Amino acid sequence: MKKNNRRDFIKKSAVLGLGFTIVPRHVLGRGFVAPSDKLNIGAIGSGGRGYDNIMACAKSKNVTIASLCDVDDRSSIKARGKFKKASYYKDYRQMLDSEKGLDAIIISTPDHMHGIQGMMAMEMGKHVYIEKPLSHDIDEARNMTRAAEKYKVVSQMGNQGASGDGVRLMQEWYKEGLIGKADEAWVWTNRPVWPQGIPWPQSNETPIPKELDWDLWLGTAPQRNYIGNLVPFNWRGWWDYGTGALGDMACHLIEPAYKTLQLGYPSAVEASVGAVYTGAFQRGYFPESCPPSSHIILDFPKRNSQPAVKLHWMDGGIQPERPESLGPDELMGDGGNGVMIKGEKGIMMCDTYGRNPRLLPKSLNEQAKMVKDQIPRVPEGHHIQWVNACMKGYKNANTSSNFEIAGPLTESVLMGNLALRSYDYRIKNSKDNWDYPGRHRKLLWDGNNMKVTNFEPANQYIGRTYRTGW
Repeated sequence: MKKNNRRDFIKKSAVLGLGFTIVPRHVLGRGFVAPSDKLNIGAIGSGGRGYDNIMACAKSKNVTIASLCDVDDRSSIKARGKFKKASYYKDYRQMLDSEKGLDAIIISTPDHMHGIQGMMAMEMGKHVYIEKPLSHDIDEARNMTRAAEKYKVVSQMGNQGASGDGVRLMQEWYKEGLIGKADEAWVWTNRPVWPQGIPWPQSNETPIPKELDWDLWLGTAPQRNYIGNLVPFNWRGWWDYGTGALGDMACHLIEPAYKTLQLGYPSAVEASVGAVYTGAFQRGYFPESCPPSSHIILDFPKRNSQPAVKLHWMDGGIQPERPESLGPDELMGDGGNGVMIKGEKGIMMCDTYGRNPRLLPKSLNEQAKMVKDQIPRVPEGHHIQWVNACMKGYKNANTSSNFEIAGPLTESVLMGNLALRSYDYRIKNSKDNWDYPGRHRKLLWDGNNMKVTNFEPANQYIGRTYRTGW
């Protein structure tokens, strides 16, 4: 297929919107699927996490997996074998252009493609489920949040813990004042579990696998020669494609604190990174790769009667100090990952996905048993919640991580990466050269206008210029 540019597809989307006039949908309006109908889903990215998302949605009797798309035939083998009647494409643009009967799209591709694929689907009136992080860049997250409302589509980001009981319990406990007003939180992960803080290979003779369309995989990213061991997993550690440990885990881990404390846009961010040494006392500078470890501090302003909050993100095995009220042999979080929220009266802690919430000191857990459920639970789970919402239509939809929620959360997460990349920028351009580690600037953020106000070079990391043709 001749590759059409984005403008061509936007023009076509206005025409394709007429596809919703097919009986019986025309009497229900754009973006609505009749309860008697099947929800026809197309999946962009059908291997790995994509396959998991497809199977989770396919559990609903109302779902038909109608079309599959993957740039790598190897990744899609399992899904194509499972859904033999589904059409199959390598180019998501061809799938969206050809399969006019699709109602909803699951997007489970590398981070650098979320924004452009999500926007095209929404512009065509398709409901969207997009894996975390919502986008690669801050400006993409803002645009996608606006698009979901503009095109009246049901949205859900793939941070499945948002539909769990744990985060709801934490919100209820906090509302009841069990730990008092909170002003600090810590979030940590053992990621990355892929290479980071390394140079891009200088020479490579690995042939492109015949099953992989390398140009389509690159998509919006700059043109590069193929290298081995990048697809399908290790792309996460490279800025052109991934968003590092933050992108992989922060939408899961920060979400409980973000929602419990009702945080909005941060007002400032600062970062420090683990050093990579290439020789005797020389720190390596690898601007194409995410750092091996980092400590990021996000400042959130006061909200009504709630105090300002300082949120610490730690990755690469860095962890916060253990609370005195936690026993010496007890797990902090789930060990490798966790969340702690510090209030005036105590601490709230949970594992990955908001699981296993508990309070410190332990005596507070007795009080917690007396708190009644106030927030509706999601027994059907994150994926089926989205499926059911799609069947009801935009006006009646209610999802745990719709883009009105997921967009600002993702922007806050990506502020951490903006700080990391700005930190490396300052190292590269500092007069002190490699004597610079340890000295870092706090970046002041104007969330409404999406701009760093005190260090202009940082603003280059708010968004990207897509490769020609994308």
